[in-house]
Amino acid sequence: MSASSSKRIVVVRRKGRGHAAHHGGSWKVAYADFVTAMMAFFMVMWIMGMDQSVKDMVQGYFSNPVGFKKSFSGGTNALSAGNFISNLDVARTTFLSRREQEESFNDAADEIRGLVASDSPLGALAAQVEVVVTEEGLRVELMEGAEGAIFFDVSSSALKPALRQMLGLIGGVLREVPGEVVLEGHTDALPYGGAGFSNWELSVDRANAARRELEAGGLGPWRFAEVRGYAERRLKVPEDPLDPHNRRISVLLPFARSEESAPAVSGAPAPAGRVTGSPAGGR
Repeated sequence: MSASSSKRIVVVRRKGRGHAAHHGGSWKVAYADFVTAMMAFFMVMWIMGMDQSVKDMVQGYFSNPVGFKKSFSGGTNALSAGNFISNLDVARTTFLSRREQEESFNDAADEIRGLVASDSPLGALAAQVEVVVTEEGLRVELMEGAEGAIFFDVSSSALKPALRQMLGLIGGVLREVPGEVVLEGHTDALPYGGAGFSNWELSVDRANAARRELEAGGLGPWRFAEVRGYAERRLKVPEDPLDPHNRRISVLLPFARSEESAPAVSGAPAPAGRVTGSPAGGR
């Protein structure tokens, strides 16, 4: 047998390997969930960095979208009209809850008390300034002391320097607290001696003089809702109608009104304020 015929023939058979199965679409779902979660996270972080007023607007929209749109009729919806919503007056909507208003008023009351007490010329008059949050709202009362004639001269509506300074201090705080402002004038029960002019007119004139001073100090004229004169009908010390503490000016920030009666946006003139008072007598 020849050498060539003695060699073994080796046949190599290679089996073809099939391709791996295609991946499913589950990774796409997982990725979409991840992107959505990240978007929600950054939205929450963005909102947390906003002013409290903006947070209240966002909360109001998601709590009551229909009511929100009604409050911003005429194309002024804060989320659709392109406005920067922190420029809107949140207190003129119904989304600021009573509790949140109370917190805002309490903070303002504490600030006013602190400023009055720390002011060297006005600190001596701290006992004549009463700042309280009542069922009506934030009320600041400026009362005459036992010696009298500190804020007004007797039978006069001209503001004395101490009252001008006090109103300037109070107005600086109120500029940062949204909402309407009501001015009230009160007298004691001593009858006014002028013919054709009574305590009703005097109380209204004093409240209106205080309004003009606050407006001159930078409080927007649209903020004022009413100017009231009560003469001696709402005495601070009813057991002593002639007590000087009955002669006072009250600055009231009432709690927000209903949606139907409140203007939508700050910066626009509010309805004309009312000067109330009835003809009668007093000082």
